[in-house]
Amino acid sequence: MYLPSEKKQELFENHGRLKSKADTGSPESQIALFTYRISHLTEHMKKNKKDYSTQQGLLKLVGKRRKLLNFLHKTDIERYRAILAELKLRK
Repeated sequence: MYLPSEKKQELFENHGRLKSKADTGSPESQIALFTYRISHLTEHMKKNKKDYSTQQGLLKLVGKRRKLLNFLHKTDIERYRAILAELKLRK
């Protein structure tokens, strides 16, 4: 498994809205999780260029992350800007 539960908990604690306990449902924590998975799949795609099922999954993940970022942009622009800066994403 590429993502152990300890790493996932660490992602949720670092990027969730609630710092005291793991916040798995907030858009920030989901965006952080998707970003980690996207970077993992991107490295896989660099080695395996013809793996089309992974390519399709990667594109779906990018779309999900984009939808969450759009939602966050519409609801709270400050949280949106903070998560872009934390994860070093570009818009």
